[in-house]
Amino acid sequence: MKDQKKYIITITRQFGSMGRPIAQKMSEILGIEYYDRDIVDQAAKKLDLPASLVDEMEETAQSSVSNNPFSRMVYPLGRGTTDKQDKIFHAQQNIIRFLAEKESCIIVGRCSDFTLREVENSMHVYIYANYEARLKHCIEDLKLDEREARKMIAEVDKARDSYHKNYAGYLPNDEKQKDILIDSSFLGVQGTAEYLADAAVRRFGIQ
Repeated sequence: MKDQKKYIITITRQFGSMGRPIAQKMSEILGIEYYDRDIVDQAAKKLDLPASLVDEMEETAQSSVSNNPFSRMVYPLGRGTTDKQDKIFHAQQNIIRFLAEKESCIIVGRCSDFTLREVENSMHVYIYANYEARLKHCIEDLKLDEREARKMIAEVDKARDSYHKNYAGYLPNDEKQKDILIDSSFLGVQGTAEYLADAAVRRFGIQ
């Protein structure tokens, strides 16, 4: 499916709500790129941006967290100083703007809904799920034991709320800032992706 005009979809999500695989499925259906938590590396490589500062700050942030692959979700900007975290954040927002100006795409997280709130052809989505569905995903798909899964759900939800509130000024599930809020456990990954892709087709007149 090809887009006739450039459009942007941003996705914020609860941990364990399958936001990333939903975004991936949507990109396949719509035929556009999606960018997630490794947005800096992906965007810098794709756009050939002079991202030396961004790379340096990202490496510093990565080296400051534990070996737990999910710890980056709790500390997305590392455990460095506020000044250092602010520099990383603003560098990432600049790249998000570059992406939005260059092509139709789906951007997951990173306060992209806030950064691109004034983009005319945009659709802002919040994905959530009931607790038991999120817990099941963490255990079966992410291979966490139940105790660790419950801990990660609580910690990542808290971190994402804090991150978003700090930089955007509102919580990620603020309905006033979203076009669609959807429970992914209702339709599942494929069904949710198809539903949201269809909404984008209708919203943007894609043929």
